Amino acid sequence: MKKILELFVSIASQPAILVALISMVGLLLQKKKANEVVAGTIKTFAGFLVLTGGATILETALAPFAKMFQFALHVQGVVPSNEAVVAIALVKYGTPTALIMLTGMIVNILLARFTRFKYIFLTGQAMLYMSCLSAVILISAGMGDGWQTILFGGIFEGTLLTITPALCQPFMRKITKSDQVAMGHTGNIGYASAGLIGKLFGDKSKSTEDLNIPKSLGFLRDSTVSIALLMSVVYVILAIATGPNYIESKLSGGTNYIVYSIIQAGTFAAGFVVVLQGVRMILGEIVPAFQGIAKKLVPNSKPALDVPIIFPYAPNAVLIGFFVSFFVGTLSMFAMIALGTTVIIPGVVGHFFCGAASGIYGNSTGGRRGAVLGAAFNSLLISWLPLFILPVLGTLKLAASTFADTDYLIPGILVGKLGSYGAITLVSGILIFLLVVVLTSIVLNAKDRSKVVPAK
Repeated sequence: MKKILELFVSIASQPAILVALISMVGLLLQKKKANEVVAGTIKTFAGFLVLTGGATILETALAPFAKMFQFALHVQGVVPSNEAVVAIALVKYGTPTALIMLTGMIVNILLARFTRFKYIFLTGQAMLYMSCLSAVILISAGMGDGWQTILFGGIFEGTLLTITPALCQPFMRKITKSDQVAMGHTGNIGYASAGLIGKLFGDKSKSTEDLNIPKSLGFLRDSTVSIALLMSVVYVILAIATGPNYIESKLSGGTNYIVYSIIQAGTFAAGFVVVLQGVRMILGEIVPAFQGIAKKLVPNSKPALDVPIIFPYAPNAVLIGFFVSFFVGTLSMFAMIALGTTVIIPGVVGHFFCGAASGIYGNSTGGRRGAVLGAAFNSLLISWLPLFILPVLGTLKLAASTFADTDYLIPGILVGKLGSYGAITLVSGILIFLLVVVLTSIVLNAKDRSKVVPAK
């Protein structure tokens, strides 16, 4: 049984394998020829590896940035990092995490099949992390690691991963100019909030992608060039603030600190290029293949894919969102130092991916102002909410890291608070959550039917 669980987690937590299998099933359901099935499956697999490889390059280029930032400002505290906190938690909660993940996937498919929220969540590592969060909170609330935790943890996860893409889809239609893919990330609540903030306070007529650039600076219209130059300026300024001794002795292996900084900026731009190529490959294969599953198993369903899938649609908003998010996170850190609370150090990777996406969502409804305000609002959420989730994480609250994205933080805090009132209250809250989603689907379907004018 343990070996089977390990195999399941290995497959389901690897997006490239999971989505390639989904693609293969979709092509088989469409009764495609063997050569088309093989080609489509391999291209989907390779596309996701290209995408995740690009994301890894981005993270690698940002890692020294984070270390330089902490050294230059002389701060210590908790760094939100999903990967770090899950790695710690899986040592103790590995088995219930795997079983919750399996249950959650089944709940997601059932809800997509029988409700109007037809989104199949395909970001494997996000499902794993959400399963781990569910296990930690439910077990810390006293439910143990038996079938109750697995069942209700799976219901909670599956329901959450079905409804959060639905929150984002109105904005995804604006961003992608289509309704073919959904957002399958754990910052969805923050992204939808950013889109709403942009709609309320922004100016849609002035998009981040329509910035007026003089002809003499026309080369900046190339996203690769503009990203490399902007990151170089930021990296060099931070390197000067950090000083050559630390960088050359701890980070660069003796390479000149300015040269090293420029290389990291270039690496970041290269990672962005790789991500764009991966996105093109995935969209070219997974959307047609997914039609087979949509028609046969879950009619009209949409694949919910990882956050870099939207980066090509607004590269300027990516940079604006990242820098605004990180700046607000830094200001929040200084405010925590002044208030004497636990200090949440801004995680560069989290602020890049979540900040960039929030900038894109805010821009889709409110242009440049929407991008700035949307990214700032999301940054406030991911900067301050970690303070409130720490108390519900049991022994993990003592770790030097915690969960980073809004879809962990907001639902995690709510479920954790319910758990403090006992298992019955916690289970009741999870079941009410499921019921609200189902009833909302029924009401919206009835509303849609009432709008249909009968033919005379």
